[in-house]
Amino acid sequence: MSRRHFTFACEGNALAATLDAADGTTGLLLVSGGNEVRAGPWGSQARLGASLAAAGHPVLRFDRRGVGDSEGGNGSYRSSAADIAAALEAFRREQPQLTRIVAYGNCDAAAALALTGGAGCDALVLSNPWTFDEPTDATTPAEATPPAALRAHYRRRLADPAALKRLLTGQVSLRRLFGSLRKASAKPERSRLAGEIADGLAGFTGPVRLLLAGNDRTAQAFLGLWDRRDPRLRHCPGASHSFVEPQARDWLEQQLREVLADQRGT
Repeated sequence: MSRRHFTFACEGNALAATLDAADGTTGLLLVSGGNEVRAGPWGSQARLGASLAAAGHPVLRFDRRGVGDSEGGNGSYRSSAADIAAALEAFRREQPQLTRIVAYGNCDAAAALALTGGAGCDALVLSNPWTFDEPTDATTPAEATPPAALRAHYRRRLADPAALKRLLTGQVSLRRLFGSLRKASAKPERSRLAGEIADGLAGFTGPVRLLLAGNDRTAQAFLGLWDRRDPRLRHCPGASHSFVEPQARDWLEQQLREVLADQRGT
């Protein structure tokens, strides 16, 4: 395994990339979420790339336009289709032995991969897909919180003795509490973005694995809008959004190793 940095072109801009090279014919394209650089949160993607390359799978990471070391304007995940396509082309050029490429994205990177219908990759691993529609000026943060996330929040609070003590001693606003409980009991309305993600995945012919972190609000919101019987779902109890816990990091890597090793990706 060797690591090197280079740039590739995307619509007239130079995008920064890091390649963990290996001899294997199945590689991983890592797509960063939010405005995170290609190293990932706390260097998690850099470590993941090194580990998977050591196991024989080439890994390419990149900064999309306007993020990190890349040129151009930051158009967010909804404008990243060209970036992903250019990264995929660069990956194949740098590792010509590749016959199969798996793409992994967390949060809005997962949404971006779904919205592009897989972006030309052979398999997808999507964790905690972002399903929140863009808020309007009239939407408050509390109103934007989906019922599924509120229910998960109150389940955790009810298991916390300190939280129960604050409730019993009058330190919690009952008006706000009952308002939140009413919202938590409401039937969730499917967001426009969730529908777009479903449509994008419906048009993708390759295998898909959907990973959900047990303690993540974004994952809870996704699950509240998705068919819980979907056999592609995998759950990691106790994991936070970026899978930073040691057991969650191991779990995520194992999921990726399974998809990389399995031609069906199931």
